[in-house]
Amino acid sequence: MFYKFLNLIKTVYQKYFEIACFFASIFIILLALLMDYILGLYACPLCILTRYVFLAIALFSALKFFLKFNRLPLWGIMTSSFIGCLITLRHIYIQNLSVEGVSNLSGCGMPLSTTIEYYGLLNGLVMVLKGGPSCSEENWRLVFNFAEWGLIFFIIFFSLSFIKITNKWVYL
Repeated sequence: MFYKFLNLIKTVYQKYFEIACFFASIFIILLALLMDYILGLYACPLCILTRYVFLAIALFSALKFFLKFNRLPLWGIMTSSFIGCLITLRHIYIQNLSVEGVSNLSGCGMPLSTTIEYYGLLNGLVMVLKGGPSCSEENWRLVFNFAEWGLIFFIIFFSLSFIKITNKWVYL
């Protein structure tokens, strides 16, 4: 029974990995938007930047679904996941700073779009990654907060796309 379940997981992974990544990324984005509008949670610029990385993963996944024999979209999924890991690690670090550490942050005090309009794309992203007091707030928690869940999903996407690129399946 257990080996049949493992074979089912292997088959789904080999045949439907891209479409599963697409739907998982879109689901995460929609969940975050619903939490904003229904629960009234305010998303900080790092949270919004994380959503854009999930959107990039969804786009690369859809591209890979249509281009079956091209590995370039898998590299895009893996690179986007790595960037997402870095962003969420920074977000988790900011959330775990002391009160004095949070008060020393000089980054995002404005929404993401305003920051990018005011500072330009690269300088705006640098300011957002510096973080600010709004990034240190933890509004929602279900075992982990949203940044920690994002990190878990980015690690999963990165690992599975790496395995798929190298064509190595680890048999348990």
